[in-house]
Amino acid sequence: MNERNRRAFFIGVFGAIAVFAVLFFAVGARSVVDSLLTADLSLVGATFGLAVCWLAAWSLMLRTVLATLSVDIPIVKSFFVYAGAVFANNVTPFGQAGGEPIAALLISKVSDARYETGLVGIASVDVINVVPSISLVLVGVGYYATTAAVGERLETAVGSAVALIGGIILVMVIVWRYRHVIVDRLPAIIAPRIGRLGLERFDTGSLEGDLRERMGRFFENIERVGTDRWRLSAVIGLSLCGWLFQTAALMLAFAALGYSVPPYVLLFVIPLANLAGAAPLPGGLGGIEAAFVTLLVPTTGIPASDITAAVLIFRGAIYWMPVLIGGVSVSAFGVRALE
Repeated sequence: MNERNRRAFFIGVFGAIAVFAVLFFAVGARSVVDSLLTADLSLVGATFGLAVCWLAAWSLMLRTVLATLSVDIPIVKSFFVYAGAVFANNVTPFGQAGGEPIAALLISKVSDARYETGLVGIASVDVINVVPSISLVLVGVGYYATTAAVGERLETAVGSAVALIGGIILVMVIVWRYRHVIVDRLPAIIAPRIGRLGLERFDTGSLEGDLRERMGRFFENIERVGTDRWRLSAVIGLSLCGWLFQTAALMLAFAALGYSVPPYVLLFVIPLANLAGAAPLPGGLGGIEAAFVTLLVPTTGIPASDITAAVLIFRGAIYWMPVLIGGVSVSAFGVRALE
């Protein structure tokens, strides 16, 4: 890990620690620990089992997308490749935005695919996951509104999520609409600037053509993914299964503490809380936990300390377990992109 990346990593870690400190101070650290000590271990284990099912579903998403791009990865290997991608997302700031380049390198390493092909693969999975999440938010909030008044905090969270997702979609539409202009003009702008860095490995004359070729293949691969309707439907279905596995896992985390939470609440809370992963923290660590507590306290009526304990169990399965599995996978595959 170079000096710049090391500095960003440690700043993110200290930021996560600060967020956790504030959270535990607000809800009472002793109460959280007491709640965790009463957890039903069999249900905690089942929570981790459902997290494995979530990983498996989204690893099959990645495998299906890569198959569309003529990249074949065995099912078992695809599981560990996706776990490695999640690991990269979880240890770099800004979530997927920070981890996708590393994940693309991992895919390229294990499949001998081009780097831009791997980037399209993992980026497509992340983008497609947004589609079911929006549907779940709308369905969950809609049903919740029929049973209780929607508070100002929830209205703000949903409104912010819709605005953020809408903005991202608008940018994607504009980039896609003008992709040919981007491929034609952007390399001529970027290449001279990279060439002026003084790095011997970059030759400005050949770099522009190489960038144009890579960007052209990148957009071609995106088009291939979007036009294969059968595989695209299968990928969206797998994405929905993954979200539902996460929902079931969080339900079991609460059940381990003796609470029953309506599934329609969790349907919209999980996608909304995960938006905090865009914060400059390693995988949104700390920020996502705080978002969960902020959303679940007014919508469930459960004490904040018990909610925090359930969220910690859930995040242990969804965040820390993939970090462990993915870290071992990245090391085993011989990727050293984090160094």
